[in-house]
Amino acid sequence: MQNPRVKVTNPATLMMCRAALKAARRLLRDFGEVEQLQVSQKGPKDFVSNADRQAERTIRQELEKARPDFGFLMEESGEIIGKDKSQRWIIDPLDGTMNFLHGMPYFCISIAHEKDGEIIAGVVYDPVRDEMFCAEKGAGAYVNEHRLRVSARSKLQDALVCTGASPSYRKQLIEDILRNFENEVSALRWNGAAALDLCYLAAGRLDAYCAFGLAPWDMAAGLIIIKEAGGYITNAYGEKLTLDSPTVVASNPYLHESLVHLTSSLIKR
Repeated sequence: MQNPRVKVTNPATLMMCRAALKAARRLLRDFGEVEQLQVSQKGPKDFVSNADRQAERTIRQELEKARPDFGFLMEESGEIIGKDKSQRWIIDPLDGTMNFLHGMPYFCISIAHEKDGEIIAGVVYDPVRDEMFCAEKGAGAYVNEHRLRVSARSKLQDALVCTGASPSYRKQLIEDILRNFENEVSALRWNGAAALDLCYLAAGRLDAYCAFGLAPWDMAAGLIIIKEAGGYITNAYGEKLTLDSPTVVASNPYLHESLVHLTSSLIKR
């Protein structure tokens, strides 16, 4: 698709959409042949596939052609400093790798545009559902051509809450997460793709989200998409979220205070 069905005003954001679409074509082919993928192990329960690396190369090549001076922060290749040190792309070429490798259709591509330390645009593409989530600072958030708004539920006991954790956090926190949240909310989910979870919150499909140990590329695009959809996103203590924050707490405006109270009880400063 050369012209994505999205509402964006900045050419750089449109470039992100096009790069995601190009990388997604190969991802979908590989997803259809998931059993034949060659996989190398990076660490416990953390795998990277040939599809992941190829998607990153494709996205980087497309964005370099458009903005050769920008830097990069990428999951697989790390940080590359550009000539223009004020701007960079933050890329997760395949968020939800474990889902992908097991044939579960819940994964995405995430790309953010950072300028002077601030995320000013974000794109998250779900190739299975052909849903392009995007947002630009001050211009709202959209999925394809439809405006996004967070939900209006005001009580945690009515809320559908999603959580997640990096492999290093999972063992120590999963029991506490389940114990603290399950008795307080309507239902709890653990979907395994942080960037897509954040977009589902922005779309009102989830009411709240808490995650532990996310990397910058997991949250960068989702951060601005949630803000532009009217949601709140902070660290565990309700403070401003930075890309090096170990904990992400996001919700609609009505649930955030209660959510922070629950989450902060699990984390020691």
